[in-house]
Amino acid sequence: MTYARGVLLSDLDLHLFGEGNHRRLWQFLGAHPRPEGGVRFAVWAPNATAVYAVGDWNGWGEGTPLAAQGSSGIWAAVEPSAQPGHRYKYAVVARGGHTTMKADPMAQATECPPSNASVVPGPSQHLWGDQHWMARRTAAHGAPLRIYEVHLGSWRHGVDNYRDLGHQLADHVADLGFTHVELLPVAEHPFGGSWGYQVTGYYAPTARFGTPDDFRAFVDILHQRGIGVLVDWVPAHFPKDDWSLARFDGTALYEHSDPRQGEHPDWGTYVFNYGRTEVRNFLVANALYWLHEFHIDGLRVDAVASMLYLDYSRPAGGWVPNRHGGRENLEAIDFLRELTSVVGNEAPSALMIAEESTAWPKVTHPVEYGGLGFTHKWNMGWMHDTLGYFQHDPIHRLWHHRDLSFGLLYAFSERFVLPLSHDEV
Repeated sequence: MTYARGVLLSDLDLHLFGEGNHRRLWQFLGAHPRPEGGVRFAVWAPNATAVYAVGDWNGWGEGTPLAAQGSSGIWAAVEPSAQPGHRYKYAVVARGGHTTMKADPMAQATECPPSNASVVPGPSQHLWGDQHWMARRTAAHGAPLRIYEVHLGSWRHGVDNYRDLGHQLADHVADLGFTHVELLPVAEHPFGGSWGYQVTGYYAPTARFGTPDDFRAFVDILHQRGIGVLVDWVPAHFPKDDWSLARFDGTALYEHSDPRQGEHPDWGTYVFNYGRTEVRNFLVANALYWLHEFHIDGLRVDAVASMLYLDYSRPAGGWVPNRHGGRENLEAIDFLRELTSVVGNEAPSALMIAEESTAWPKVTHPVEYGGLGFTHKWNMGWMHDTLGYFQHDPIHRLWHHRDLSFGLLYAFSERFVLPLSHDEV
């Protein structure tokens, strides 16, 4: 039984969390083994009436009750019998009395899908050998970028662990002359057919290919071969699985309560509530987590267009205008500017690449000049036009050269990446 009493978390941590400025959120929330034994659990569930940690330490029997940490909305406790490697979930009791078993939003390790429990992490044992790479990498203008996009689950059959993938992928892309690999999302996701774009474990590398330290080794292998590692990052939406973020404490916590703002009609997913400080903190800290903990060289931010427009893929009457009556999502704009500013301050050599498919201005311009602050933008128009050109029979291409030349009209308005990607290839 727990020996937790009262407030277990520091005033500074609680203050920064309340402000939405806790830049090391993964060191504060989630499951953390203690040097003297046991594991401290902490989870944000402000509208719950009770929260219990349930797991392997007692055969998933009686849960360890977590104590409310003042008025922060955080619940925490120490379970002395828990240890690294134990699976666990939170039993979250909603106001109406209904209890739902939830995976930890801050879990740094998970079971391998289709199982979905969180796993208490142990301290990292990985010793990095990429100091030379980290010292010389750059996001400067003119730095060469030749990016190889890869879905680890289908890249090479029979190669099913991070370390072997690292060695074989490094050989392959080095022979082809690429400077970087870009991984389709590697954060934990329950459905492999989504290619990783429906994330349930934002702080956990997928267990399909090994442990978090195995993923660190994967990145390290590529860095020591002079190859950068980018990852697709998905802050635009999340799936409705009832064991994950959705209606986490019985209310719309991470998502908007109004489906006209909180649900994505194309993907059948929930949309993050970017106006909530704790949600912005969850996402900004998550970006820093991948950059700091795994030495990732940059994030390709997925579906930015869907975040910028309130009426994105919505019919007339199916969206809510902003306070000025427009269709721009002002809260998402503020979030993106905060994201790129914080990353620019903490990891100035990291790339921040927007997948933005519209004519939104100044995506790669500095925030102080009215831009969104990204280092690069995917040129989706160039990809569409180029592939369209080559779809024509060669004898007819003479009449479609405009498809190749049109992009030059706007080629220097942003810092573009010219992709041939999974979206259209």
